[in-house]
Amino acid sequence: MEGSLPLHICHVNPLSIFINRSHTFIHSIALALLIYYRASFLSQHPKTSATPILPWLLVFVAELVLSFIWLIGQAYRWRPVSRTVFPERLPEDDKLPAIDVFIFTVDPNKEPTLKVMNTVLSAMALDYPQGKLHVYVSDDGGSPVTLHGLKEAWRFAKWWLPFCRRYRIKTRCPEAYFSASNDDDDEGFGSSEFITERKKTQERYEMFKKSITEVKERGRLGDNSRITAQDHPSVIEVIQDDSDDKVQEDQENIPLLVYVAREKRPSHPHHFKAGAVNVLQRVSSVISNSPYILALDCDMYCNDPTSARQAMCFHLDPKISPTLAFVQFPQRFHNICKNDIYDAQLRSAYSLMWCGLDGLQGPVLSGTGFYIKRVSLCGSFIHEDVDLTELKQSFGSSNELIKSLHGNYEPNAINGQQELLKETQVGFLYDSVAEDFFTGFILQCKGWTSVYCNPSRAQFLGSGSANLNDLMIQGMRWSSGLIEVGFSKFCPLIYGPPRMSFLESMCYGELSFFPFYFLPLWCFATIPQLCLLNGIPLYPKVSSSYFVIFLFIFLSSLAKLLQEILFTGGSFLSWVNEQRIWMMKSVTFHLYGTLDGIMKRIGIKEASFVPSNKVDDDEQLKLYEMGKFGFQIPNIFLVPMVALIILNMASFVGGLVRVVFLGDWDNMFVQVFISFYILVINFPIIEGMIIRKDKGRVQPSVTLLSAMFSTIFLLVGSFILHC
Repeated sequence: MEGSLPLHICHVNPLSIFINRSHTFIHSIALALLIYYRASFLSQHPKTSATPILPWLLVFVAELVLSFIWLIGQAYRWRPVSRTVFPERLPEDDKLPAIDVFIFTVDPNKEPTLKVMNTVLSAMALDYPQGKLHVYVSDDGGSPVTLHGLKEAWRFAKWWLPFCRRYRIKTRCPEAYFSASNDDDDEGFGSSEFITERKKTQERYEMFKKSITEVKERGRLGDNSRITAQDHPSVIEVIQDDSDDKVQEDQENIPLLVYVAREKRPSHPHHFKAGAVNVLQRVSSVISNSPYILALDCDMYCNDPTSARQAMCFHLDPKISPTLAFVQFPQRFHNICKNDIYDAQLRSAYSLMWCGLDGLQGPVLSGTGFYIKRVSLCGSFIHEDVDLTELKQSFGSSNELIKSLHGNYEPNAINGQQELLKETQVGFLYDSVAEDFFTGFILQCKGWTSVYCNPSRAQFLGSGSANLNDLMIQGMRWSSGLIEVGFSKFCPLIYGPPRMSFLESMCYGELSFFPFYFLPLWCFATIPQLCLLNGIPLYPKVSSSYFVIFLFIFLSSLAKLLQEILFTGGSFLSWVNEQRIWMMKSVTFHLYGTLDGIMKRIGIKEASFVPSNKVDDDEQLKLYEMGKFGFQIPNIFLVPMVALIILNMASFVGGLVRVVFLGDWDNMFVQVFISFYILVINFPIIEGMIIRKDKGRVQPSVTLLSAMFSTIFLLVGSFILHC
């Protein structure tokens, strides 16, 4: 390290903190007045009143839930920070620690092998000292196609890595590099030597692509008739050169590449990604045992080769290193169009929430793009000493482990290994399909911290959800996993405060109960509308002083969201899109995810994991780029959205008739406005029902089914109100 110069700097924006805290204070006062208004009405409600109390109670409960989630979410805004790193101040290369890279894939049909191999090659090409980088690929599908792809990737790496090093290529994912325009920052750009080398390397890349696609088209490799994704033996193979190709002088400097397919049997729980992570931990502890681990999803390629050095600016800082568990980089995506209708970039999480967490005890472990200290996963509290040699002997190199890894399937040995894992609490935790969130939470409860590094150039780029179906499936899995934690003995709002900062536990609590947005959203989309059609006011008159409170809360929420979006590089259109997709998520996969998580927690349902589809659908991708929703999704997701829109259309028309012909404007204005606002924000659904004629529209049969459900709700609801 050069003198006493810091490896990184933490920046705090006093103006942002002042704005956030002032808004929280003022908005909280308004919410308190709203609660007082509701409570006063309920306490003074006469038994003989013509106004039914049930809809008031439902709306009040929805307002309380919404206020609670909002309140605990303000912890993100308490002290947001940003960081700058100085990799040039790191020690010499021979003093840098080794890194093991973990890459995870499950299904070559949903996760194209070529895309996975591009991630592997980008990881192998990281700008890090030779001999200190090791890459492990977990193939949970046990696919020979993936193993073949790795062997081909190794052969191509003998040409790709020297080319990247010689000319200091910045984009080291081959597909991204050869598909994009020339990178002017590459050394030697424009020279005849560079052009010649680039052409040769590209030709070899085309050969590499062809070798993978041909195998994929042929189907099976060898006799694998007994191998399925859920039933296959273990395979561990160190990928080595088995060809006679003459390669360049520095081919021996290619990082170690290891293929791992853990044994899976239908009768034995494998714990999804958490299980795969822990197997790679054990395998790597025997082979390389690097003190730091980089975890990557198979589609999240390294977009900047300096990420490892940037992470080491934190891990090697003596002021924070003793308690630092991991450095989290944001997930960024290469396929996001300008009009991001699905909010696939996850702006709120990676531009706001994680920055706020970084100002407390550190961000949430986010599944991919993080550099974690191996010792933090050894089950110890931060102040406990861990004997790594003893741990490796008892956990990493045990006879039971070696047997299970090499295919000698012995149920007693496997169960013993599971008990050992449970006893030592080593690795990622199994109690939730949101294993990253849960593991990070427990780490921080044990005294570990984390930091968030968000440089201007995206360090990792993946594939965001470019269609509504993938968004719904992925979101339902996330919601289920978060609720599993929220309804366990590790509930962040109860388990967290004695073990971590109160504000940090509030943030984890907000994430755990975030799916509960479904309750207020469903209520606000149905109860005021039903009461409007039946002439029952639920909100203050426009002439009442309390009307100002409701108006202020509404405008304050929208204004704050707009301010945050504009300050993080978004636009007014982003503001509209995020409100729309929030509504769609809340009434669909947040509802189903919550039910799924609760059923798993009480033992009615077993845990399941459906991987996201990484195969591009040209038709849906075209709709996405045009800014049009592709409503080619299962009815379980689509019918609720369409039914609520039809209900609000009926309510809005009926409300207009009431206020125009009966002069009931003063009493019913708020309820008419709610229906109007929902319809305006969700206009794409109306467009899909009535205007559009393409394949991505809402099918007439879905509209008819939704209209039937809306009619039943109105009839039954009206009957209940008049009983």
